Amino acid sequence: MTPMPAHTSDNALTANNHGSAPLEKENTRDVYFSADVETDGPIPGPFSMLSFALVYAGAFDGHQFTRPASYEQRFYVEIKPISDHFDPEALRVNGMDRERLFREGQSPETAMKAASDWIQRIAGPGKPVLVAYPLSFDWSWLYWYFIRFSSESPFNYSRCFDIKTAFAIKAQVPIADAGQSRLDFALRPHHSHTHHAMDDAIAQAEIFANVFQWEGRGGGVTRAAENQNSKAHPRVKKQVDRR
Repeated sequence: MTPMPAHTSDNALTANNHGSAPLEKENTRDVYFSADVETDGPIPGPFSMLSFALVYAGAFDGHQFTRPASYEQRFYVEIKPISDHFDPEALRVNGMDRERLFREGQSPETAMKAASDWIQRIAGPGKPVLVAYPLSFDWSWLYWYFIRFSSESPFNYSRCFDIKTAFAIKAQVPIADAGQSRLDFALRPHHSHTHHAMDDAIAQAEIFANVFQWEGRGGGVTRAAENQNSKAHPRVKKQVDRR
């Protein structure tokens, strides 16, 4: 095999001084989107995603995390069901009307294309990353719908962040004990959890930023995080998801 030429490029990965695995370029930037979905069943395909919301939740360049001053950059859509199957309990929880959505909801193709365009516009040159608490449910629905109805996902196949896992690691607790009801008080959102996708995505974005900047049990939220959070949210409330 002919050896690769020994030169560097602006597009190349760079190795550290100890000869270990190459590191990505310094200007890589994650752009986070808090996502919440409301569905009429447990899995996509046989059942339908009825609505979802995306909220810009911050950015990280490998050195500094920047949380939003507010959560006004947001996307919400309601979608026509794609099958006749549904779980009545799911509809009881989210309060959505399938018959109305058959009449008034957007087609999945239109909804997913609009969401993808919005994500790319907000992310700009950064890399979009989906965040949720827990990640598995929302990711599975959104990834399936993006691939099925718009051919590709703006989050690729793996750009995702599970807030539940991050909390478990920083709190030093098992995943089974890392539900939102176990969050430390300082990490809880000011925005209410209502089972409306937009409300829940905003609350989740707050939790994400708090956990990201948290120093862990014994350390608390960093002073910068406390200051930013108090400016963005002067009033303290409320309730938290039990998942």
